[in-house]
Amino acid sequence: MHPSHSFDLVVVGAGGGPDETNLSAYLLKPHDTNWDDGILALEAGSGQGTLARLLRSDPDIFQTSNTKNGAISKVHSASDIYSFVRCFLLTHAHLDHINSLVVSAGSLRGPRKRVYGLKQTLEDLELVFSDRIWPNLASWKEEDDDVKLLYSTLIPDGRYKLVFPDISVQSVPINHGHNTLGQYSSTAFFIRHEPTLHEFLFFGDVEPDSIAVKPQTINVWRLAAPKIPEKLSTIFIECSWPSGRKDELLFGHLTPEHLGQELAALAAEVVKCKLATQQNGSRRRPARKKQRRNTLTAGELKDALFGVRIFIIHCKDDMNGDSDQPLREIIVEQARRIVEERGFGAKVFAAEQGSHISMIHCSSSILFFLHFLEGWGMKNIAIYSFECTFMST
Repeated sequence: MHPSHSFDLVVVGAGGGPDETNLSAYLLKPHDTNWDDGILALEAGSGQGTLARLLRSDPDIFQTSNTKNGAISKVHSASDIYSFVRCFLLTHAHLDHINSLVVSAGSLRGPRKRVYGLKQTLEDLELVFSDRIWPNLASWKEEDDDVKLLYSTLIPDGRYKLVFPDISVQSVPINHGHNTLGQYSSTAFFIRHEPTLHEFLFFGDVEPDSIAVKPQTINVWRLAAPKIPEKLSTIFIECSWPSGRKDELLFGHLTPEHLGQELAALAAEVVKCKLATQQNGSRRRPARKKQRRNTLTAGELKDALFGVRIFIIHCKDDMNGDSDQPLREIIVEQARRIVEERGFGAKVFAAEQGSHISMIHCSSSILFFLHFLEGWGMKNIAIYSFECTFMST
């Protein structure tokens, strides 16, 4: 069967600070379109300046396999690329997720751009565009000047909202710690490619459910579980800190251990869904009532996430030079080891700055092609291909 392409995604920035040149910022489009047809900007920490540096090192980041007749598509500048952006999708309004949107708001070219987010996210952003911290370059009014960004509220009502041609989003509030004002929220987005109904899951910053006053990430896992891996096989999730950091110093973020706990919760939901499906499909005689168990064994969770790719994002930077190895690599290695030891079957990768990720689905497999740039040099350009075959039930 021919593969089905869904999305192309370029990672402008994937870090969690304090390096301001590598902050959360991803550019997304349906695979069967060109970049100049329109782009959805997922987060807006880093922006045009960072992208300009990436393009100087690798002008072909935005090349795709769907260029017609083998022709070489035009190489665009960073300013061109951001003029193609039609809307921004924000998980929350912390500076490392909105910095470039604010700074560049008055100079973005192209048509008026919508900014999608939960109501609280947009109200927080409005405090920045207040003519005090920054000029008021955003509005709630459709009839306002085209130079102003347009606030567009997402309602977490369990429905998908079309935010871009062929792309719809379901928004789920999640915890991101607490401050003097109380609990602070972020968002998880289910981002769906309408022509194929394939989707991926993208998290903003995440407080572990195990220490939250009111766990909310479990709501995301329960929505995701029935779709894994046939419809949903890609998850972008933060892991900001390395192993060993104390809970009281997490500030609403994950460590590899907490990520392992969260993925265990997802694996349990996937197993429950499969068991329920099997029971519903084999009721030839009245089934005896079974006592419900709250937990599943490690053996029952084995390979529950087979076919799932986890991309680690938002790793914090060590600016003190305390290690010869980048902190991001340490965190990803720790997370990968935990996932492998627990036998979930998922594969763990780093979302590298400068990478171009194409998501390609088949009825029996999912392929990922990553063309990424390590550092700012050209010497380590590589193409990676990963394949996994779904287990039939």
